[in-house]
Amino acid sequence: MTKGSQLGKHGAGTGTNVQDTCILKFILRGKCMRAKRNVTGRWQIRNWNGTIVLVSFMISTHDFILPVTAGEENKATLLELGAVEPLTKLLTHEDKIVRRNATMIFGILASNNDVKKLLRELDVMNSVIAQLAPEEEVVIHEFASLCLANMSAEYTSKVQIFEHGGLEPLIRLLSSPDPDVKKNSIECIYNLAQDFQCRATIQELNAIPSILELLKSEYPIIQLLALKTLGVITNDKESRAMLRDSQGMDLLIKILETKELNDLHIEALAVIANCLEDMDTMVLIQQTGGLKKLLAFAENSTIPDIQKNAAKAITKAAYDPENRKLFHEQEVEKCLIALLSSESDGTKIAASQAISAMCEHSGSKEFFNHQGIPQLIQLLKSDNEEVREAAALALANLTTCNPANANAAAEADAIDPLINTLSSKRDGAIANAATVLTNMATQEALRGSIQSRDVMGALLAPLRSANTVVQSKAALAVAATACDAEARAELRNSGGLEPLVELLRSKNDEVRRHASWAMTVCASDELMATELCRLGALDILEEINLSVSRKNKFSEAAYNKLLNNNLSLKYSQTGYLSSSNIIGDGFYDYGRINPGTKLLPLKDLCLQEPNDIRAILLVNSKSSDVSPPPSTEDKSSDIGYGRSISSSSSLRRASKEKTSAGVGSPTEEKSEPTSGRNTALSKGTTKEKGLRKGRGKKEEEKVKEEEELITVPKWAGEGSPEKEWYPPFDPDFCVYVYEVTKSILPINSIKEQIEALAKYVAEKMGGTIPKDKLQDFSWELHISELKFQLKSNVIPIGHIKKGIFYHRALLFKALADKIGIGCSLIRGEYGRAWNEVKLMNKSQKGVIGGLPPPEVYLVDLMFHPGGLIKLKSREADLYRFL
Repeated sequence: MTKGSQLGKHGAGTGTNVQDTCILKFILRGKCMRAKRNVTGRWQIRNWNGTIVLVSFMISTHDFILPVTAGEENKATLLELGAVEPLTKLLTHEDKIVRRNATMIFGILASNNDVKKLLRELDVMNSVIAQLAPEEEVVIHEFASLCLANMSAEYTSKVQIFEHGGLEPLIRLLSSPDPDVKKNSIECIYNLAQDFQCRATIQELNAIPSILELLKSEYPIIQLLALKTLGVITNDKESRAMLRDSQGMDLLIKILETKELNDLHIEALAVIANCLEDMDTMVLIQQTGGLKKLLAFAENSTIPDIQKNAAKAITKAAYDPENRKLFHEQEVEKCLIALLSSESDGTKIAASQAISAMCEHSGSKEFFNHQGIPQLIQLLKSDNEEVREAAALALANLTTCNPANANAAAEADAIDPLINTLSSKRDGAIANAATVLTNMATQEALRGSIQSRDVMGALLAPLRSANTVVQSKAALAVAATACDAEARAELRNSGGLEPLVELLRSKNDEVRRHASWAMTVCASDELMATELCRLGALDILEEINLSVSRKNKFSEAAYNKLLNNNLSLKYSQTGYLSSSNIIGDGFYDYGRINPGTKLLPLKDLCLQEPNDIRAILLVNSKSSDVSPPPSTEDKSSDIGYGRSISSSSSLRRASKEKTSAGVGSPTEEKSEPTSGRNTALSKGTTKEKGLRKGRGKKEEEKVKEEEELITVPKWAGEGSPEKEWYPPFDPDFCVYVYEVTKSILPINSIKEQIEALAKYVAEKMGGTIPKDKLQDFSWELHISELKFQLKSNVIPIGHIKKGIFYHRALLFKALADKIGIGCSLIRGEYGRAWNEVKLMNKSQKGVIGGLPPPEVYLVDLMFHPGGLIKLKSREADLYRFL
C-alpha cells in the first residue's frame, strides 16, 4: 500500500483509496520541459523556447520531475497538451522506474472519461494488463489494477480487458498482501461480472474461494465489493454450487449475525437470496439451522432495508416448490405477517410479494386464511400505490381457487377497498383487484354483495384501459359478476357494453378470449343480445371465427350465444336450429347466406319491392297494436293488426270474445287471397269436424263478406309514417296455433303428437305429394302470386297453401315450438329442409339402472305425412338428398 493510500477499517472510520501524488520525469514530444517555482510558490512548466505552458502543478524538489495530481482540471490539461499518447509508450519502457511511474500516472488519469476514450482508441489495454505480472512491484500492481478498475466501468473497455485475458491476473491479485491491490482488482472483477461471458470465465477460473476470502478483510470497502460481486455471479446455478461447496453460506450467515457488520447485511442478504434458489443450498442451510436464523434475523431486525431484502430473499426462493415446503415447515408465514406491520412501505411491499409467492403452497394458503388477510386488506387503504398493488397481488393469489379465503376477505370488508382500487393509478393494482373480485364473485352470496357496490360502473375505466392485462382482468370480472339480469342491465345502463365490444378487436389473445367470455354471459338476455348485435359484436365475432389464428372456443361460444338470440341470422348462416332454439314471433327465413354477408333487417326486406329473389318466409302471430273491439267497418284492419295470441289460454279467450261479439271462430276469421285458401281442418280429426258442425248459413255469409272486404293486407305502419313500424301480422298462422293447441297438445303420447302435427302441416301446405308427382306440384306459381298480391318479397308462413320441403319444415318447427314438442330444423340443398325429433325406444333395454339413448327420427311432411324415418337409413337419405 502506498504512503498516500488510506483504506478505512471497521471501527476506525471509513476512508477512500486516494493516491495523493506520483512523480514522473515529464517528456513531451521528445523534449524535456523545465519546471521552476515562481514568486507565488507555484510551479511553472516551460517548453524549449521558454513559453509557460502549465501552471499550478505541485512539483517535486528538483527540476525535470513533475508530480501529477488527481485534479480533473490538470488531467484535462494534460490531455489537451497531448501528453497521453507519448505516455502510453512508456508503459513498455525498458527502465523499470519509468514503467512504474507511467503506470502510476495512468492509474490516476484513467478516471477521466476523455482519457478513457483515448486509451481505448490507442489500444493500451494489453500493455496495462502486462503490468499485473507477478514479477512486477506491488505499486505497479496497485496502479495498473486501478487503471483497469476505472476503465472497466464502460462496456467497450470491459470487452477489451476480457479479450486480452485480464481476468486471470486480476483474480490472482485477489490474494495480494496489499489491500489497495485487492480493492482495485475486486472492483474491476465486479464490473466485468456484469457480462455473462465474463461470469462464465470467472467460474472456470475458480474465483469464488478467493472472493470469499475477501469477506474476512478488515476493510469494509473490500468486503462490500466482494459481496456485490458474489451477488452478481451467483445468478448462475454453477456459481451457487461452487459457493455452497466452498462453505460460503456459513460466512454469509456469520456476517448477518455480526451486528458490527450491519453495513454489509443488505448485500449479504442479496447473495443469500440467490443461493436459496438452489434446492441443495436450501436443504443445507435448513439442516445447519441457518434458515431459522435467517427468518429470526428478518423478523427482529429494526433496519427497514434489511427487513425488505430478507423478504425479497424469501420471495426469490419461494418460487421453487420444494423451497416453499421447507419455508412452511419453518413457519415463514409468521415472519411475513410480522413484516406486514412494518412502518416501512418497502418492507410491506416485499412482505406482500413474499406472501404471493408462498400462496402456491396449500398449507400457506390455509395459514393466511386465519392470519394475514385482514392485514393485507388494510394495506389496500394505503396512500402508497405500490403498497396497494402488492397487497392486491397477495389477495389475488390467496383467493384463487380458494373459496374459504374469498369468504375470509369478504368478512374482513375487502369489497369496498377492492372496488376503490379499480380506480388506482397503477395498472398492476387494478388488474389484481379485478382478479380478487372475480375470485369472490364465483360464490353467489358474495357476488350479490359485489353487485350492490356498483361494481359495473367501477369496471368501466379498466375496460377502457390501454393495458392489455387490465383489459383482460376487467373483462373476466364482467364475466364473473354479470350472471343475473339486474347486473347485466346495470352494465348496459352504465355504458359498459361499448368498451366490451371494442375489446373483441384486441390483438391480444387473452383479451379477446376474456371479452368473448363476458360476451357469452351478457348475451343470456335477448335485450342484451340485441344491443350487442347493434354495437357490432356479432360481426366482429364472425370475423374472428373466420380467422384460424384469432378464433378460440370462447369466441365461438359467444357467437353462437348471440346467434341463439337472433335465430333468423343463425338459420340463414348455419342452416340449423336445435330443439332449444325456440322460434318466436318475428322470425324470418331469408335463405342461405355466406359467412360475412350482412342479413338485412326484416323492416328493410318488407319495404322492398317484389323481385325475383327467393320468397322470405315470416313467422309472426303478434299484431302491431292493441285494437279496439272489432266492428263491421274495420274487420280487415282487425285481421291485419289483431291481438297477439301467444298461448292456448289467450287463444281460447280471444275466441270466446270474438264469438260473443258476433265474429266467427278463429277458423272462420282467416282471410284468403283471390287465389283461394283451404281453411278447413283435417277431415280425419273429429275435433275439427266438431268445430265445423255448428257453422250456420248465416255465419258462412259473414265470412264471404269479410273475404270481399279483404284484399291485400297492409304492412303495419303503411300510410302512417309517424307510427312505429311493426312486422306484418299473420292471422292464418295465429289460427294454426290455436287449432294445434286445442287438438294436438292434449294428446298424451309425444310420438302421436308429432304424427298428428306432421299430418296437420301437410294438410295446410297442399296435402300428400307422391314422389312421382313432385315435379307437377306447382308451388312456385302459388308463391309468385302471393308476392304479387302482398306486393312484397316477405310472405307470412300462414299465407302459403302450397308448400314443399322448406315451407313445411319451417311451419312444423314453428308450431312444434308453440306446443312444446322438441324438434330441430335443418336446411339442405336445392330447397330441401327437414325436421328431426328424438324419441325413446321402449323396446330396447339400456344399461342396468339407466335408459337407452333416444333415437333420432326424420319427420316426413311430404310423401307420407306423419311418418317417422330413422335418421340413419336409406329412406332418410332419399328424403333429404334426392
